[in-house]
Amino acid sequence: MSTNIIISKLTEYKNYAKQLIELSIPIILGNLGNMLINIGDVIVAGRHSTTTLAAISVASAIFMTFFIAGVGFMASISPVVSNLRGMRIPSKNLFRVTTVYSLLIGFIFFVLIRLIIFAVPYMGLAENLSYYVVEYLEISSWGTFAGLLFVAFKEFLQAYEIVIFPNLIVIAAIFLNVFLNIVFVFGYMGFPELGVKGLAIASLIVRWLMTFVLFIYCIPFFRGKAQKYKSYIKDLVKTGWPISLAMFFEFLGFNITAVLVGKFSSLYAACHNVIVTMTGATYMIPLSISNAAAIKVGFANGEKNLQNIKKYTLTGYILIIGYMLTNMVLYGVFPKPLLKIFTKDPLVVQTCLPVFSIVLCFLLFDGMQCACSGALKGLKETKPIMWTMAFAYPLVSIPIGCFLAFRYNIVLNGFWIGLACGIFVASIISNAILFRKIKKLEKEYTA
Repeated sequence: MSTNIIISKLTEYKNYAKQLIELSIPIILGNLGNMLINIGDVIVAGRHSTTTLAAISVASAIFMTFFIAGVGFMASISPVVSNLRGMRIPSKNLFRVTTVYSLLIGFIFFVLIRLIIFAVPYMGLAENLSYYVVEYLEISSWGTFAGLLFVAFKEFLQAYEIVIFPNLIVIAAIFLNVFLNIVFVFGYMGFPELGVKGLAIASLIVRWLMTFVLFIYCIPFFRGKAQKYKSYIKDLVKTGWPISLAMFFEFLGFNITAVLVGKFSSLYAACHNVIVTMTGATYMIPLSISNAAAIKVGFANGEKNLQNIKKYTLTGYILIIGYMLTNMVLYGVFPKPLLKIFTKDPLVVQTCLPVFSIVLCFLLFDGMQCACSGALKGLKETKPIMWTMAFAYPLVSIPIGCFLAFRYNIVLNGFWIGLACGIFVASIISNAILFRKIKKLEKEYTA
């Protein structure tokens, strides 16, 4: 291959990478913003009392398990609309149908959360803790509608590559959330001290305000004649429910691991929480690049442009793996300084260090799986993602972790070996599915 051809190829992929990075940056800020909102709740709760912190930890875990599943249904919007745009099918007027769709999904998960409230007293929590968890869930459940509406609006705009304004709203919400938390939890500006109830009220106000602001921004999408929507809704549900279950299984896998680790000691529970927080923060950038790749691949799939499907897929893959390899070096060379960002307890730092070699493997495999998921979402191949996660976490990660912990007393390392094995299996399966799908498209497009 001549030098000119190599330079031409590098320039071409540089342009693809530039497009993905430009689309990813606002999404990264938004994803980090969502994480910081949750961290803000934890910090304020911890400053109030141990009971408040314990209550918010349990209540938010219950709430988020269902909310994340609802978000999965919304995650189908951007790939479906991107495919329609690629096919040159007018889709802006589908915004009003998208709004109705998100409200219906919101109602389903609102009902589920209200039902789970009745089970809280039977979960074996301390009596005072149970009361506060119920109090938090009763108020926060009304935020399900607003939370899923916001995600739906954001996903619809992402399909049109409008990503800056929605994610700026998330960044602004960080500061508003902390302010309202302090006011309601501790009782300032004439308000009584509300504790856990204050956290729930603050979250409810922030969610509805975020949604209202984004709704105003989206009003132009309501103009024009209504379109046929039955096939669109069918496509959203068909693409969305597997994403929902995939996210549910992944979230559930980490929650079950946290509970099992906590059965051995509070030190292990603290260490697991620190490592999950670190890897979660690290994952925000690959997740955002994956979302950007899903949009670009979805548009290319609608156009039936196999060349762009391949190049956006490969470019996203290279960016994510490159980022994960960089983090593996940082984790390997500077483990103590990184851990001290999240905890000042020397015992926690010392206990976490032996797990880092396993975490390095987890990061690489997690990046591989994430890169494949983005491309598969763009191609509307979401069922394989669901089955992969349903297999990887409940049937690989948890059993291996339990076997090593309960049989050989390899607790923290054992559970993380289980998680690494699970995501390794998921990455291998995801790569195989993506490779097979692209080969299938090659035959279809050249037939």
